[in-house]
Amino acid sequence: MERGHYQEFGAGGLAPFAECFWSGDTVSGVTSDPIPPDGCMDIVFWPEGGLRVVGTMTTQQTVALPPGAHLVGVRFRPGMAGFFLGGVAPELVDRWTPLEDLWGGRGRSLHQELGESPSAAARFLLLSRALPRPEGDFDAVHRAISAIVAAGGTVDLDWVASQAGISPRQFRRRSIEETGLSPKRLCRVVRFRRAAALAARLGWAAVAAECGYSDQAHLIRDFREFTGAPPTKFGAK
Repeated sequence: MERGHYQEFGAGGLAPFAECFWSGDTVSGVTSDPIPPDGCMDIVFWPEGGLRVVGTMTTQQTVALPPGAHLVGVRFRPGMAGFFLGGVAPELVDRWTPLEDLWGGRGRSLHQELGESPSAAARFLLLSRALPRPEGDFDAVHRAISAIVAAGGTVDLDWVASQAGISPRQFRRRSIEETGLSPKRLCRVVRFRRAAALAARLGWAAVAAECGYSDQAHLIRDFREFTGAPPTKFGAK
């Protein structure tokens, strides 16, 4: 499998809500490009695939990309996409949904403008203009979800709920509304994401200890559930 370049760029004024803008391209095309779960939602565009919202994933998905594909996207922080897309996170889990289905004519117009744009830079500008910074502020639940992410998914959920001033049951409902995932599932995905990132420089036993897994077998079970393969196969081409 031959891949091109993937780059991330700062989110600018959207930084409280989005992790980054990003671009990617393929040289000879890929038939099954793996995308592991990360707790985030994205808006992504490429001419052959259209303008889509990638919902929060519960397990790894794959996408086929043709030769010479050029993708651009924006990745929202966990729980923050609703400021731009509305309360649709539960309906979009594990789905790739045309933005037009959510935005109507506005999404259709943006799709056309992106298709006519000559470069990734021009497409980033269009995306950023289509996502003006919301006037509303974070509530206690958004801050609680951010605390889960900041802790790498290793946090006492009853304590997080109490800090948000709500019961664990209420927090579970609101977490599903905002992220599509229960707090427990979100913690596991966030911890998996951190473990996958640390694996680039640490051995698996050290990763398991650093990320709060009870042992290496616990880490292996999560990787198998989220990617269908053991950690040693993660990222293999």
